[in-house]
Amino acid sequence: MGPIVTRVENGSSAVTQVWQAGRFVIDLTQPRVMGIVNVTPDSFSDGGHHADATSALRHAEQLLREGAHILDIGGESTRPGSPPVDEAEELRRVLPVVQAAVPFGVPLSVDTYKPAVMRAALDAGADIVNDVWALRQAGAEDAVAGHPSCGVCLMHMHRDPSSMQTAPMEGDVVPAVHAFLADRGAALQAQGVAADRIVLDPGIGFGKTVEQNFHLLAHQRAAVPLPYAILAGWSRKSSLGSVTGRSVQDRMAASIAAALLAVERGAAVVRVHDVAATADALAILRAVHHHNAPSPDSKRKETFP
Repeated sequence: MGPIVTRVENGSSAVTQVWQAGRFVIDLTQPRVMGIVNVTPDSFSDGGHHADATSALRHAEQLLREGAHILDIGGESTRPGSPPVDEAEELRRVLPVVQAAVPFGVPLSVDTYKPAVMRAALDAGADIVNDVWALRQAGAEDAVAGHPSCGVCLMHMHRDPSSMQTAPMEGDVVPAVHAFLADRGAALQAQGVAADRIVLDPGIGFGKTVEQNFHLLAHQRAAVPLPYAILAGWSRKSSLGSVTGRSVQDRMAASIAAALLAVERGAAVVRVHDVAATADALAILRAVHHHNAPSPDSKRKETFP
């Protein structure tokens, strides 16, 4: 995961540069790629493609070969209008994948809002809870606080998946998202969870209009309070289709563009379907930043293959 870097104390004006995540301390001085593993029949992009544990694990291994730093395993779709999945079914989908993926030796995130699923997944070896409800379900804060080193991603969502796009937010979303995320981060820290365990997601597509989503991207750092790091989830989202006219399976180029713009605006983690292409794009971005950096002796030697 790279070197451990200096932690930022609570209240600092700087961004936390590590993510304490279970077995790992993830270096966030370079952007990290979170690969999506949907163990669902109905996710908006790849529902049914990896709906059993065997195919999900094969997909996870492929994402790691392509350059994923983190795997995000989900057993319930949160697409607009999606029906809820009961706790037992979500556990049946997710736990075998988590248990089998622990030996991969990479941070494992579980995309869930159910406290029982959080606890079971963390007990099985998961490192991160990724919650679209930002731990607002009863018992969710306790589930995370009860695991003293796990990481957590808190996301902004307006309303709930069944209604969020029928009545999206009104007005300027940036201060509203900032206030919500600041409140949720503070609430979790009050439970004893350190700031470097918390990453925040502005929730692209979760109760926002197309214009609001792009406004959040343009003003991303202002929407996410310090000192928390940012996770950006633009991959294949409908807002990209609204701008490009592309169907969900044809949004890779737009997804990569959005991921790069998010990183340029401060995102430390990008959650994506197309890992190889995103990793390549980030490699180019790193190369540009490297050659744009001032040389200590002003005599940098350019080397190319």
